[in-house]
Amino acid sequence: MSQIHQQPALSRCPGCEEPLESGDLFCGACGYDLSAVPARPDDRPTLAITVPPPAPVPAEAADGGDFALAAPDPRTAERPARPAAREKVCVACRSGRVDSDGYCENCGHAQPRERDHMEQELGSVAAVSDRGLRHHRNEDSFAVSSTALPDGSPAVVAIVCDGVSSASRPDEASAAAASAANEALLESLPRGTHPQQAMHEAIVAASEAVNALALEPAGPAEHSAHRHQNAPACTLVGAIMAGGLLVVGWVGDSRVYWVPEDRTRSAARLTEDDSWAAQMVAAGLMNEAEAYADERAHAITGWLGADSYELEPHTAAFRPDRPGLVVVCTDGLWNYAEAAEEMAAAVPPDARERPLHAARVLVGHALDGGGHDNVTVALLPFAVEPRGAGSGCEPVRSRPNQSDPA
Repeated sequence: MSQIHQQPALSRCPGCEEPLESGDLFCGACGYDLSAVPARPDDRPTLAITVPPPAPVPAEAADGGDFALAAPDPRTAERPARPAAREKVCVACRSGRVDSDGYCENCGHAQPRERDHMEQELGSVAAVSDRGLRHHRNEDSFAVSSTALPDGSPAVVAIVCDGVSSASRPDEASAAAASAANEALLESLPRGTHPQQAMHEAIVAASEAVNALALEPAGPAEHSAHRHQNAPACTLVGAIMAGGLLVVGWVGDSRVYWVPEDRTRSAARLTEDDSWAAQMVAAGLMNEAEAYADERAHAITGWLGADSYELEPHTAAFRPDRPGLVVVCTDGLWNYAEAAEEMAAAVPPDARERPLHAARVLVGHALDGGGHDNVTVALLPFAVEPRGAGSGCEPVRSRPNQSDPA
């Protein structure tokens, strides 16, 4: 039978000395696991120790002869150095310093990475990313942001990237791509660039950022031989809500789904995978069920990276005619809710009012299904006056260089 061990109350974090509040399980500053703090030892009675008087020192020793003190006095010996208050302390041995690679200098234990679980909420938009249950690190990344168009109307952005595990430094690739794409959109949208054109340019900027990583030396944390043979790589999918339009862009197999607020209406997938399975279906060689059951199904045919065949950014514009939810996610989620109807069923009914909660629920759905991959999802509630019928998210004929794509 398991028993809950009563931990001692702490006023400061053992790792970084930040003040703690009653009931904290983790340090808010460094993430130190407070539930694993060793318990105080059982109380023992204090005993007086009689120290015998020091023996007389022979004259020869006093004069520097053959007799010398055999060992230093323990009361005056120098104590071993302890990590400074602000240095990160190992979560395993609780005493060693953590080096720049994230390993303890004392016991060699790898420390938890801050990217293992990330959350962000920005107004009505939210995103959650989790390492999953099988991977040793989180190789996904995301960016959510908002800005204003030249007319003052809002524009909301979500970018989600999935590192290619067979390549070197996939975590760095996804982070670089998400950051570059987000920055490009925040620069171009306020200038009046059409959202679809802006998305295209953002994907190109993300590709250039990932390509630049191939010119940098790999860090000491990359030990696997095959990782040095492939340039850093990742996939990207993004969504922009601006001026009544929903614009999506992607390279790879991460996806965007549309889930109407009225669940009696049909949900829809708004992207097409750059994958072996998608190619087989498009060529008419297999139906979707056969293609995705094949072991080659998830082999991607498009990605961002210096060794990609050719960059082909995909973009599409939609004009939703009713409220709904935009789901931007990696395959770590859609593997457990592949069809649009399955994704809609996994989305909580109150997702538009509580997007962060809903994002957490969707990540939990993937973890409950096995969590075989990193899981990242961003949710963007889309508000519009309802009208018409159908799924509510119909494509528009876009002319990216013109102000009105309709």
